Amino acid sequence: MAFQILTTEQRTDAWRQARCGRLCGSRAADMMAKIQKGEAAARRDLRLQLVVERLTGVSQEDGYVNAEMQRGIDKEAEAFAAYEAASGQLVRRTGFLAHQTLLTGCSPDGLVGNVTGLLELKCPKSATHLRYLRAGKVPSDYLPQIMHGLWITGAEWADFCSFDDRFPTPLRLFIARVKASEVDLAAYELLVTLFLDEVDKETGDVAKLANASLESVLA
Repeated sequence: MAFQILTTEQRTDAWRQARCGRLCGSRAADMMAKIQKGEAAARRDLRLQLVVERLTGVSQEDGYVNAEMQRGIDKEAEAFAAYEAASGQLVRRTGFLAHQTLLTGCSPDGLVGNVTGLLELKCPKSATHLRYLRAGKVPSDYLPQIMHGLWITGAEWADFCSFDDRFPTPLRLFIARVKASEVDLAAYELLVTLFLDEVDKETGDVAKLANASLESVLA
C-alpha cells in the first residue's frame, strides 16, 4: 500500500499535528472494541475525540509521560542496537506514515529494509517484560496496532520487541513476529472504513448544527 511520510520524527509538535483527526495505530484496539450491546466506551470516546480534533484542529492527546515511560524513551537507542545485533537487520526510524486517501496512519518504531518489515519496540516495566518472556508470543494488546501498521505500509511482517537491560543478558531482549499473511487485513480495512465513515458523518452533522445555529441568529 502506498503511504506518505508526514514526519520523520516522533513526539514532536509536527508529529502530534500530523496525527490530529486521524485514526492512529495506537488506538486501533479502541476502534475494534466491542461489547454485547451498543457501542464500547473506548470506541465511542475515540470517535468523539476524532470529531473534536477535526472540528478544532487541536490535538486532544495530553502527551503525559511518567517516570517509567521516560525511562523507556531514554533506553530506546540501546534497545534499537540490541534488536539490530540480534536480528541482523538495520532499522530506519520514522515518524508518522499517513494513508494516501483515508484519514488514518501509523507511527511504527522502525522500518526494516525497503519496508519489508516493521518494528514495534517497547522498553516496559520489568514485570511486564517478564510476562512477555513467559508468554513467548506477541501480546494480544499490541496485535491491533501491529495489524494497523501492516495494513498501512504493506509490510510483509512486523517484529514486536521488548527490551529490559535490568535482566541478565540472555533475557534482556524478546522478539516475536507477526506475518501479514497470518492476519485478515481485508477484514481489518473494512472495520477501519466503516469507523471512519461514522466519524465523517458525525463531523458533518455537527458542522450542520453550527450552520443552523448561525442562520437562526441572523434570521
